[in-house]
Amino acid sequence: MLETNGLRLDQVGRRYGVRGPWVLRDVSLEVPGGSLVRVEGANGSGKSTLLRIVAGVDSPTAGRLTGRPDAGTAYVPERFPAALPFPVLRYLTHLGAIRGLPSAAARARALYWLERFGITGYAGTPLDELSKGTSQKVAVAQALLADPELLVLDEAWTGLDTSARDVLDGVVRERVGAGATVFYVDHDPRRLAGEASAVYAVTAGGAVRAGDVRGRERPGAAHRTGGRVVVEAAGSGEVPPAVEPFGPWREGGGRIGVEVPAEASDGVLRALLGAEPPWHIEAVRGGGMPRPRIRAATGPAGSVPAAKAPPVSVPAGSVPAVDAVPGAGGPYRRLGALVRYQADLLLRSHRFLPPLIFYGAVLAIGVAGGEALLGSLGYAAALLLPVAAWLVRVCATGEPPAARACTASAVGPGRAHLGALLAALGGSWLLGLVGTLVVTAISGAHTDDMRADIPIGPALLAGLMAAAVSVLLGTAVGALTNSPLLPGAGWSVLVTAFGAGAVLLTSGSPAQAAVTSLVHGSQSGAVHYPVAALAVAVCVAALALGGSVRTVARLGTARA
Repeated sequence: MLETNGLRLDQVGRRYGVRGPWVLRDVSLEVPGGSLVRVEGANGSGKSTLLRIVAGVDSPTAGRLTGRPDAGTAYVPERFPAALPFPVLRYLTHLGAIRGLPSAAARARALYWLERFGITGYAGTPLDELSKGTSQKVAVAQALLADPELLVLDEAWTGLDTSARDVLDGVVRERVGAGATVFYVDHDPRRLAGEASAVYAVTAGGAVRAGDVRGRERPGAAHRTGGRVVVEAAGSGEVPPAVEPFGPWREGGGRIGVEVPAEASDGVLRALLGAEPPWHIEAVRGGGMPRPRIRAATGPAGSVPAAKAPPVSVPAGSVPAVDAVPGAGGPYRRLGALVRYQADLLLRSHRFLPPLIFYGAVLAIGVAGGEALLGSLGYAAALLLPVAAWLVRVCATGEPPAARACTASAVGPGRAHLGALLAALGGSWLLGLVGTLVVTAISGAHTDDMRADIPIGPALLAGLMAAAVSVLLGTAVGALTNSPLLPGAGWSVLVTAFGAGAVLLTSGSPAQAAVTSLVHGSQSGAVHYPVAALAVAVCVAALALGGSVRTVARLGTARA
């Protein structure tokens, strides 16, 4: 049973742009841990904005949000993109790793949720080939990979078939029964009717008022009295001793059902969820009706495998619990997973090709075989600066907004942005390393006038240092001239190009100093290492990346 703190919003307001209208204003809420919260309101009233703030995807323009679990929040956006260039299982494995799971555990949990929603057969299907309904099932699955303490569902049921909606209903009950907090919006007023512990209505003016709960109580609440409750669960372990006195009936596939007095349901849920291995709650509903037949199938009760989805053996109890994974949620592991995800996105999207082709073509034009080594290395280093700035733009804008919102809910918008910047930095450095080695291999190890020889080893080292200066400064330019500081496409492209040129040509800049030292060495025959320029470039890049990340953390993903 999770022990979650309450969520608190104090005078929270949100607007987009300095002069934009307030979407939300003076919102103050206090939500105890383990609540099921329904948010209502007309279209355009600000429901999604409120949910994005609760999920940590956007930050309040005014006021404070406290109590949100930093490493245990998951979000399902209203519209999930099917345009990501990943097969389904690969995408889910990436998201599981970003949420702190080792790769094997992330893959196992991804397969479990694919099976539970009946789409295991689509594990190798690219996301952009999925139907809207199947894509929405993937969106829900990514949010459930790490058993979130706070689950935010923005019309997550939209596009799902009946069986998948039933599964999601059961998952919501399971999470709330485990002590997690769930916020949800759904157009169907019958969705989880009678179970929400709080209802909030967003008005047209951006205010939020408490709605009429109409006697709704969350499943498993200790204060519930009277009536009977049926709990259906799936697992591979022994039935907990606390459940046995109620005479659970057993079906095939490791499934049980038990009918208990309503006031005892909380203890039964705790016993099932706290068992080793834990049981997965599939349904919690009113009793007093015939015992259901729980199908002995590979998927959970109520799920209908898709035509393309052959059964896969993933027993419910075989999936490792999140809190049993050593080091789950470590900041370095999660940052590394972010960078790998962004690098994979860069490669699979093929958006790296334009800057790569530009770099290779201009390098081939400017560097000929047998030319002076140091001068050629200076030319190659100078060319890297605009290419690095270009790659930052590619990475910063390559993830669809809804997908970035899912990532940001797991790690925060600032860290999600940092992953994109570091992927661009790594790609630029790899390009610079290869380019420097190629130039060294084809150039002549002599001065411009061919009267003196240049030592290849020291020249290569000096060229690599100059390339590093350009990569760092190009990344800094890209971080300061793209989202979120300059969100528009047109102006940011022009400013990025102008900024890269200015940094390269301005007298006294580290980039010019590094390139100039190579050019002068090519004339004099002396190899100079641009140590000071590299040190300044490291500081400038750190400040630029830090400022960009802090801005995203403050603004959220809305402008990213």
